Amino acid sequence: MSGHAHGHTPAAWAGVSIAFIGFCVSGVFMVAADPIGFWAGIVLVFVGGAVGWAMKAAGYGRPKDSQERIDARERATEAARARTASSV
Repeated sequence: MSGHAHGHTPAAWAGVSIAFIGFCVSGVFMVAADPIGFWAGIVLVFVGGAVGWAMKAAGYGRPKDSQERIDARERATEAARARTASSV
């Protein structure tokens, strides 16, 4: 999946990091039998999702293409056009 940059974006890292902290907080307060702390951790999990979504909407959810990838895409497009033109 790393070839498709699945999850390798600032939005994904921020959202998952905040949600992970929320899970940890919830776990600690669940063991400590403190319902307010537990629910605060659950709120953090949802905040992580909202932050990830907001960052994705702001443009941080998709990595920028490298020059190598742009060049490969252009070569593939030209090759496809050449095949199409020669078959017509």
